[in-house]
Amino acid sequence: MIGYRPGSGLTGPVWGQTSGVNERGVAIEVLLVEDDPGDVLLTREAFADSVPSSLRVVGDGVAALDFLYRRAGYEDAPRPDLILLDLQLPRMGGREVLEHLKADADLRRIPVVVLASSSAEEDILRSYDLHANAYVTKPVNLEDFVAVVRGVDDFFRSIVRLPEQM
Repeated sequence: MIGYRPGSGLTGPVWGQTSGVNERGVAIEVLLVEDDPGDVLLTREAFADSVPSSLRVVGDGVAALDFLYRRAGYEDAPRPDLILLDLQLPRMGGREVLEHLKADADLRRIPVVVLASSSAEEDILRSYDLHANAYVTKPVNLEDFVAVVRGVDDFFRSIVRLPEQM
């Protein structure tokens, strides 16, 4: 299902799916929380070529929580196995989203990778203090950006053992 969120600032689908399965035949659900259309496009490209995962996208922190709590138009949203979270988001910042996730017993086990433009030590420390599972600085180079996203997804899809969906 592809939906549009009015006022999200994104010109294309805000949540949709790029399908695939892991080596056990199970789709890995990835939620990208990102408001930059260029970064969304590059992430979709990274997933489209060869990465077997389902990528869903929301454009701000409020929509991320609505998606995760299955409310406000996201009632049928799947529970993600992995969240890629930008820090600089409209309506609710990534740190606040991360704080909500890790305070919720039903959501805290979902791995969260902060995928941010900032390489400031304060942002890195604060993200880990809020229990991010990893902090990745977005490369400026387009090819490097795609390679980093593919690497993160490959790591969580092929190497890491994720908890089974409840």
